[in-house]
Amino acid sequence: MTKLYLTRHGETEWNLQKKMQGWHNSPLTQLGEKQAKWLGDRLAEVELETIYTSTSGRTQRTAELIRGNRNIDLIPKDNLREINLGDWEGEFVENIKKQENEAFRKFWEEPHNYRKETGETFYQLKDRVVPLIKQIISDHNPNSNILVVTHAAVLKVLMAHFENRPIEKLWDPPFMYQTCLNLVEINENGYKVLLHGDTSHYQE
Repeated sequence: MTKLYLTRHGETEWNLQKKMQGWHNSPLTQLGEKQAKWLGDRLAEVELETIYTSTSGRTQRTAELIRGNRNIDLIPKDNLREINLGDWEGEFVENIKKQENEAFRKFWEEPHNYRKETGETFYQLKDRVVPLIKQIISDHNPNSNILVVTHAAVLKVLMAHFENRPIEKLWDPPFMYQTCLNLVEINENGYKVLLHGDTSHYQE
């Protein structure tokens, strides 16, 4: 069976500053780099065939640190980027709450009703990431171990897909902490989620 390992990038400067990132980027913090190395240690004995990453700098750096000195292909994919947040990109969360409180509330509490003139809906995000993951799975031989390094909303959409949950339940626990590990087994009978939001590799 194929094993799909999925994770989020390490902590970034904008995570600390409570800014929305989306397609915009900010560098990993020192802790973010440590988080990536911790996950690299955890996966050291897993024979990863390929690592896929979004084209955002924070995910590519995380993937490099997880890979370490191992000779594993790192393949960036645009469709693994975070949800496009339009004019919220780079804005402080507190400012968005004040200026567009209802849209912000729907983003977190009613994701199925979230709409903006700029950026993507969660349905549009699902339409670009789920087909890509299906293609990645089909492109590899059974029994492959594949790592995907991406973003929080992307992971929530993918795990909802694997668990057959609707978009309205997108933000159900667990929370997707930085470099948390999700593990899904894929065989002819479908998907089996073995890990979901696991952070047991954190060392501090």
